[in-house]
Amino acid sequence: MNPTLLDLKDIHEPEAIGWWPPAVGWWILAVTIPLLIIFLVWLYKRLTRKTALKTANKILARIKQDATRDSLQKLSDLSILIRRVAISVSPRTRSAGLTGRQWLEFLDTSVKGLPFSEGIGQLLADGPYRKTPPTELEISQLIGLCEDWLKSQTKQKS
Repeated sequence: MNPTLLDLKDIHEPEAIGWWPPAVGWWILAVTIPLLIIFLVWLYKRLTRKTALKTANKILARIKQDATRDSLQKLSDLSILIRRVAISVSPRTRSAGLTGRQWLEFLDTSVKGLPFSEGIGQLLADGPYRKTPPTELEISQLIGLCEDWLKSQTKQKS
């Protein structure tokens, strides 16, 4: 046979592979990476919240047991502790700027009744400005209220 007479076609290269649709691995990555980021943010918030509450409970126990502090110093320490915990476990914009009555009402949202705005919790707002310092009984009641508030923060979902 004559090679020039054969009806052969030249070799054709395949078309270039397009970028769409992506392979299955890219779809898996597109779903997995956002889920992983969401999970890590959730885990970070949860661990931060647990650490803040655990540390706050230890500090509260120290305040409760320290006999060298007077009632005004204990009141100041309790106020600082509750403020720090509130800022740590709730959005900063919701709790950091609150003072006076608004601060006490914010604290009341976590416990039953109105123990902060109408009960012994008022010491947090007006205790340092009273003519007479709070009594040891008032401080022990306030410590109990702060313990209840911390327990309610532990029970809330993170």
